[in-house]
Amino acid sequence: MSQSASPTVDPALAHAEVEKFRSVMEALRQEIQRVIVGQDEIVMGVLATLAADGHVLLEGVPGLAKTLLVRTLADTLSLSFSRIQFTPDLMPADIVGTMVLREREAGGHELRFEEGPISAHIVLADEINRATPKTQSALLEAMQERTVTVARRTMPLPSPFIVLATQNPVEQEGTYPLPEAQVDRFLVKLLVGYPKESEYHAILERTTGQASERARPVADGNTVLELRRTLRAVPVPEQVRTLAIRLVRATQPDSELAPEVVQKCVALGASPRGAQALLLIAKAYALLAGRYAVSCEDIRAAALPVLRHRIVLSFRGRSERRSPDDIVRAVLATIPDTAGV
Repeated sequence: MSQSASPTVDPALAHAEVEKFRSVMEALRQEIQRVIVGQDEIVMGVLATLAADGHVLLEGVPGLAKTLLVRTLADTLSLSFSRIQFTPDLMPADIVGTMVLREREAGGHELRFEEGPISAHIVLADEINRATPKTQSALLEAMQERTVTVARRTMPLPSPFIVLATQNPVEQEGTYPLPEAQVDRFLVKLLVGYPKESEYHAILERTTGQASERARPVADGNTVLELRRTLRAVPVPEQVRTLAIRLVRATQPDSELAPEVVQKCVALGASPRGAQALLLIAKAYALLAGRYAVSCEDIRAAALPVLRHRIVLSFRGRSERRSPDDIVRAVLATIPDTAGV
């Protein structure tokens, strides 16, 4: 579907690219779920973000397999992987790398750049809210520009590149909330919940026996890049794009589209980056459903994971115990589908 937005495109070629997208994503999903029990929505959210060339923020209490999910994703892809355990004493150089003075074999010394763990295709930022803001901000350039700068040298990161960060929403002692600018770099925020009772049996069987499952590689970097090219080519009808714009504008308290709960309980709403993220994730959902264009249903399905972390509650919103998800649901209920523009 490299030219699928064009009316002259070969339908057979478009069909083949959509089916390849679905088959690769299904193979990844099945391999991940050989290790991860349940969490279907979380797994598909991570895979959709991988295809959309974004980053993922996973939030949930300890023990819900957030780290295992990221490790398993890395196992399914023939790509380099690194884990950064965020702690209060972690420094920016511990992430991006530093210049080191080395002795030459022929004599003398030279400065060499020693890569940090950020120089990998898949990066797990574990418990990201335990590091100081100075260290958290070291990820900003890497996540947005796909480069790192050390001692006036700017070096590209591997491609594809994805950061998957985890954080615990309950234990706040000794943690540093992510700045809004940092949070906004994540394409989606996924809330990892508790498993069902039936899933506990499978979890215990897989983890307390003599051997545990390990995912196998089913795709490589070139395959991921092909998925991303296919996704970018998916067309978005004007009325669907208008719905995405109106949903984003309705989260902004000074907008005429904002419902009453937004005007009273929201300090800051989503920016244009939120609309971009809505379209990208909606394109992934459309392809996964076997459709050749994005629908309003895809936009609505993407709204919660894409917008929840882009809404900053006001003091009144926090005092009334509102959540960003409450705000997004209110916006979805207020803004109708646009039959025409």
